[in-house]
Amino acid sequence: QVQLTESGGGLVQTGGSLRVSCAASARTFSTYAVAWFRQSPGKEREFVAGVTRSGNNTYYADSVKGRFTISRDNAKNTVYLQMNSLKPEDTAVYYCAAGPPIIMTLTRAYDYWGQGTQVTVSS
Repeated sequence: QVQLTESGGGLVQTGGSLRVSCAASARTFSTYAVAWFRQSPGKEREFVAGVTRSGNNTYYADSVKGRFTISRDNAKNTVYLQMNSLKPEDTAVYYCAAGPPIIMTLTRAYDYWGQGTQVTVSS
């Protein structure tokens, strides 16, 4: 069992930056690929970015490519999402998820989810 806790969300202006973190409870965290998803009101939860178990490879949704960077520190059992050049359409609750051995973009591939952290980008 893995417990995930997100932090670092908040309110930022258009063009600003924010970093959200996902801390995991289990030492087995490094055996899972980890992804960030987001969900805004009335929309389905969507894949944002994923990182492999080692942290050597990443994958991004087209909407955030070049603006967001996902990384992980397995020694700290933590995954980060650095968000730059934020836009109002990035406003959502951001969730981290873990479970599969490789990066997957479908929500059903992930067994463990955090409670989410709100990111709001004002125009």
